[in-house]
Formats: sequence, structure tokens, C-alpha cells
Amino acid sequence: MEIRGSARHSLGKEDFFRRREESESLLTSCHDSSLVVDRLYNRTREQNAAVTCFYFDFAARKEQSTTNMLGSLLKQMIGGAGRIPEEIRRTLQEQKEASGGRRPQLVDIVKMLQLITSSQCTYMCIDALDECAAGQRFRLFDSLKEILEKSPSARIFMTGRPHIKDEIEKRLAGQVTSVSVSPTRDDIISFLRVRLSEDEMPEAMDAVLEAEILDKIPKNVSQMYAVSNMLRIVSYIVR
Repeated sequence: MEIRGSARHSLGKEDFFRRREESESLLTSCHDSSLVVDRLYNRTREQNAAVTCFYFDFAARKEQSTTNMLGSLLKQMIGGAGRIPEEIRRTLQEQKEASGGRRPQLVDIVKMLQLITSSQCTYMCIDALDECAAGQRFRLFDSLKEILEKSPSARIFMTGRPHIKDEIEKRLAGQVTSVSVSPTRDDIISFLRVRLSEDEMPEAMDAVLEAEILDKIPKNVSQMYAVSNMLRIVSYIVR
């Protein structure tokens, strides 16, 4: 997905594109996108639905706590809402006035997410979950479970390496469907052909070199996947 922090959101409103243009800082510097988020947004743009996402980054794992992560999802939902629910507005105001202003605590964020997700269809996309610190993952799973208990129409899409599969299924027992995702040889060759067609130095390529690239790279990648199960990505669909 390659989307960090409060990357993008939608609530089925046409002015989302205007707001996105006004807030380019919400996207990554490379304006990376996600097929999952794009597809969900396109399918729900005419509905009263929220699509939110968060990308875990190993280099930023100290900053990406459960509180910050769920706070990012909450910020996306509030930012895309036409009207902020009065209960949430009041809670935020109370937090602002307390002790000269403090950030909402995890328990407050969970309650606000419960309130929003219980009143509308909500999709939460969480990428690279295995990059989240282990201690934070436990808090995250417990918080997501609390949200799901109050929000029957909420759906969570997560990706991560296989070693966290048992952890997810244990913490969210009975609510998880997992799908293994790994490239086929044809997938790799198709990708390489596209990249070769975009080469800025086409004069450096000939038929022999191209054939060698299309033979050796897919073969080496396939061997890597065969040797290390850890390289596979597993998608988890909750509820």
C-alpha cells in the first residue's frame, strides 16, 4: 500500500477530491497509491461510507503507537465528515481544555471510533502490520476488537508477513479470513516488461540482454520465495 499516517479518506462525497488537492501533505512524497484503497473508494463514493488507511513503517515504529495509529484513522474520518458528531466535538473540546490542552487518550479515541463506525459503513486498511512493535500490536488488536463489538458494519483489511498470522487469529478469534499473496512467474515477467519499456536508456538494451533479464530475475525471485516463507504477504480480512 505504501501509504503512511493519515494518508487519505473518503466518505462518499464529491468534494473529497477538492479537499485532497488542498491537502497534498496527507499523501506520501511520491504520491504512492493503493489498489485496495482506490477500489474501496471507487465502490463507496456514492454511499455514506468511510475509507481510511494506515501504513506501518519499521523506521518509525517508536512514533507509530496504537494511540497515534488509531488517532490517525479518527482524524481521517473526522476530516472527511460533513458534520462532526456533537459527542465527539464535546470530547475533543474537553481534552483541549484539560490541563492546558492534552491529546486524546487511547480509551477516548476508541470510544470516538466506536461512535462513528457504529453509525456508518467503515473500512479500515492497515498495511505492513508486522512492522508494528509487538507490544503495540497487542494493544491494537484489543482496541480493534472493542470497535468491532460496537460496529457491526465495520470492516478491517490488514496485510503482514505470515509470522503474525497466529497472533491475529488468536486476538480476533472467529472474525478473520486470511489470504496468502505471492507473485507468480507471469506476474514478475509482466512487471519486468513494463519497467523495461520505461527504461530511459533504451539504446543500452538488446534482445539478448532482455531475454536474460526475463529469465534470471523471475527464477531468482521464485527461489527466494521457495526458501523463505517469511517473504510472503498475507492479507487479513476481519469480519
